[in-house]
Amino acid sequence: MYDKLNKIEKIIFDVGSLALVLIYCYSAVLKPAATQYHRGVYVIITYVLVFLLYQSKSRVMRLLDYLLILLSIVTVGYWIFNFEAINYRTGMETQLDTIIAIVGVLLGIELARRVVGGAFVIIGLLMLGYGVYGDYMPDLIAHAGDTFPALCTSIFYKSDGIFGIMANVLATYVLLFVLFGAYLEKCGAQRFFIDWPLAAVGHKVGGPGKVSVIASGLFGSISGSAIANTVSTGAFTIPMMKKAGFRPHIAGGIEPAASIGGMFMPPIMGAGGFIMAELTGLPYSRIMLVAIFPAVMYFFSVFVMVHYEAKKDNVVGDRSEHSAMDILKSEWFYILPLVGITIFMLTGYSPGYSAVLGIAVCLAVSWVRKETRIGPKEFLEAARSGTEASLKIGATVGVIGIIIGVLTFSGLILTFADIVIELAGGSLILTILLIALASLILGMGVPVTAAYLITAVVAVPALIHLGVNELAAHMIVYWLSQDSNITPPVCIAAFAGATIAKANMWKTAFSAFKFAKFLYLGPFLFGYVPAFSLDGTPMDIAKAFVLIIIGTYAYSWFLSGIWVNRLKGVFQKAPAS
Repeated sequence: MYDKLNKIEKIIFDVGSLALVLIYCYSAVLKPAATQYHRGVYVIITYVLVFLLYQSKSRVMRLLDYLLILLSIVTVGYWIFNFEAINYRTGMETQLDTIIAIVGVLLGIELARRVVGGAFVIIGLLMLGYGVYGDYMPDLIAHAGDTFPALCTSIFYKSDGIFGIMANVLATYVLLFVLFGAYLEKCGAQRFFIDWPLAAVGHKVGGPGKVSVIASGLFGSISGSAIANTVSTGAFTIPMMKKAGFRPHIAGGIEPAASIGGMFMPPIMGAGGFIMAELTGLPYSRIMLVAIFPAVMYFFSVFVMVHYEAKKDNVVGDRSEHSAMDILKSEWFYILPLVGITIFMLTGYSPGYSAVLGIAVCLAVSWVRKETRIGPKEFLEAARSGTEASLKIGATVGVIGIIIGVLTFSGLILTFADIVIELAGGSLILTILLIALASLILGMGVPVTAAYLITAVVAVPALIHLGVNELAAHMIVYWLSQDSNITPPVCIAAFAGATIAKANMWKTAFSAFKFAKFLYLGPFLFGYVPAFSLDGTPMDIAKAFVLIIIGTYAYSWFLSGIWVNRLKGVFQKAPAS
């Protein structure tokens, strides 16, 4: 999309990209927490670049785009420079305050419409309608309601609205980690993430499928997007799987199933991990420690299922020209940024500061080989790539602010837990199933990170009420928020895999759903096995881990269906009576 911009627009986009890199690297080192200036600048640059990148097709409508850019600067700039004054006169806002708020809310909706699509916008508009006409709603969800201007004022200026949790997390952590991923890819590390597993397991039973699982785990841990992971690693692994003998829909299903695991895998875990840290008040290093074992179990489950799927069809890969040890010896330095960033966070550095150090390590690593060196031109290209990737989630800030702002304003957050508990009859199993259904439906219209944040705000209290510890409750919601990527009917990552594999969309979707079954087992383990989230004595945790490893293997073996073939073979060999 960048290539469609004219010269002046490209210059503006590049300047904005560099500004994001330099401002947030500088601020992460000096001020780990985002102030209103950081959040405001992030939102302004995001709005401006989105309206540039997702511009109208006709020249006449482009004038409207430039007007929207100007309004974005004015409205958000007004919030930045009048932040303290507006807080002092809460409840007595001026007419100008109200006008700015209305324009700001409408801009957020238009921004989301251009990037995310109509479904997300419809949800936002329905929430606005619910906020205004709450007194006409059924008694179960009714509230006093308010005028549209008053509601917009609440959403735009209060801390749980547009400049609330999502904007704070994006400006403090997520942007820097998206940029880190762009620089890691630019320094040549992505090739290592494929070459090493290819040499290690590519020649084994189901080798290309296993390469897909390992490569997706490595790359997905820093990409922050299951779809981006599917498209980037899948472009290489899916044709390789087909060539080895995997059926097209199976090859297309393995990759997205493996790719969503990157959303659980430290050190980055997409944007959700940082939102979880913000909501729970726990250090991100704690979130990482709790996430490691469940993430490994997810990949282990997919790995086992791929192994037995390949055994059914006798799929064996080709041996690589180089051994895994040779590749590790010659390219070991590519893992330094990931290892470094993990160590920095575990030793107490803030996530933002760790991301800046990680970017610095990427720049140093790039100079080991001449062909991967990051000079001024490459630095700008990586900044542009990272910024463009961040816009897709940044564009959701406005509508997420509307949704959470209305939920808070209406008091539904306080009553939702009671509603869920009542529907589930106090059953934790039914509660988790209801949350899974809510996440799936919500994920059809909004990005998975947004689905997690919205669901967590209302569902976590219900889980805590049923005895689940807070962090485990968030993990349940976070895992289930990923289901829309691979669960029909709307499974974008699976459809992306089907496109690359040139396979039937629905067969691929159901294959991805089959391989990702641990996605639905994990939340129940979080709910019923406290040790799964490191809640318990060391002995309890060790016992639980051993049993879960054995159980995961048996669970994955059973779901692979190989026992069905063996059973058929027994009956076919049996002598006729």
